[in-house]
This record gives sequence, C-alpha cells and structure tokens, in this order.
Amino acid sequence: MISYDPTSWWGLIFKFHKSDTFRRLLAAMLTVALFSAAVAYGDRCLWPGRLGATNVVHSLLGFVISLLLVFRTNTAYERWWEGRKLWGALVNASRNLALKLNAALPADHFARRRIAADLSLYAATLKDHLREAIPTAGPIRHAPNAVAARLFGEIEALRRQGDLALEHQLNLNPELTTLTDVCGACERIKKTPIPYSYSLFLKKFIFVYIVTMPFMFVHDFGYWTALFSTFMLYVLGSLELLAEEVENPFGTDANDLPMDEMARTIAVNVKEILAPE
Repeated sequence: MISYDPTSWWGLIFKFHKSDTFRRLLAAMLTVALFSAAVAYGDRCLWPGRLGATNVVHSLLGFVISLLLVFRTNTAYERWWEGRKLWGALVNASRNLALKLNAALPADHFARRRIAADLSLYAATLKDHLREAIPTAGPIRHAPNAVAARLFGEIEALRRQGDLALEHQLNLNPELTTLTDVCGACERIKKTPIPYSYSLFLKKFIFVYIVTMPFMFVHDFGYWTALFSTFMLYVLGSLELLAEEVENPFGTDANDLPMDEMARTIAVNVKEILAPE
C-alpha cells in the first residue's frame, strides 16, 4: 500500500506511479485516439457530413454507465474496507490475548515467549495464505488453522498443568476464536469476486460506448473528438481498473492492504507484552 499526503494536490496530480491507470491504459488510449482521428478524417475528407449522428441516446447511455460504475466502485471499496476492518480485529484480538495471558501467567513463565511467537506467526501465516504464497504440509494442510490449533493446544496444556484456571481459559476463548473468524471472513472476500457476467457486461458496455463516441461527436468537434474519446476512455477505464484492484485487498498491488505492516505491528506488540527483552 502506498503512503501519501492527501493534501498535496500538485504533487499527486503530476505524479505517475508504476501502477497508475494512465500507464496501464496507455496502449488502449493510443488506439482509441488513432481510431477517433480516422473517423474524423473520414468525416472531413472522405465522406463529408455522413458519419455524424445524434448524441442524445449516447448521452443517456453515459448516464447509465456512470450509475453502473458508481455501483461497481462502491462494491469494490466496501470489500476493501471490510478487509481492513477484519485485519484491525486481528490486531486487537492478538493484543487482547497477549494482555490477558500477561495478567494470568507469571512474569518468568516459559510459555510466554512461545505463545508470543505463535501469535506473530499466525498473522504472518494468514498474510501469506491470502496471497497464496505459503506451502501447505503437515496433518493440517490449512496453514493458519495449523497455527491456531497449536495456540489452542498450548492454552489447554497450560490449564491442565494448573498454570491457567478454567475461568482464564474461558476468558481467552473469544480472542482465540476471533483468529479463525477473521481468517474465514478474509477467505470469503478473496474467493467470492464480483460475478463474472456483471464484470464482463460492464467491460463490453465501456468498449461499445467509447468506440461509438467518435461517430456521435465528430460532426460538431472534428479532430477534437480524438481527445474527448481518449479522455473518456481514461476516466471510465480507470474506474474499472481501480475497482478490479481493490476488490481483492489481500494482494501486493499498490492499493492493497498493508498486511506486512500490520503483521509486524502484531509481532512487536505481543512481544512487548509477553516477552519483553
């Protein structure tokens, strides 16, 4: 995720990141510009006045496509924000679990460092699991579940040894189950993309709208139609590309969640609480 100053207008306007939609759409924009210029040339030189058409229907279609893109963008951002809330819940659950264990266990207890390591490992494992960057092996092939099972086992072992009372274990259960709840909710977001037919329809709609635009405006604007059509492709195409990027917030794209940073935050926090140097 890119960190930036939202109040720096000029710095943001004239800055082009490698993931900026302008670069990703550049080839398509050049193609549309050439096509629009060819239409304008045909209207001016080859078939004067024959290529123009009324733009009333096209304007109505523009209103419809704007509504579709608003829905598309809002839906994608909602998924991104839900992912951020889930990782916030993971941070809080890890901290709360560490704080409760810190209060229940003696300061020199041997299990403190091991549990701190496993809490840190759970966040790192979940991050890699969502990015499909971790091998699955062992009796539990689901990597986050394997770490969670070890945490549950360590808490149960402490209770059986008498280091934790039953009420302590019951008090820890909500945070322990939150770990798996967060994992399941993140998997739901990742494995349930926007329906294929909807995404395909929107892309076709944008394509048809942009391709027909030169014919609607060439009579009034001539070669300037190439500029207008290219700019509209940049606007509409950028909205669709941004929605595609943020609808799965667990990857490594520029606008994805800073899961590496949050995993490091969890590791630092639980170590400070349970196993300070």
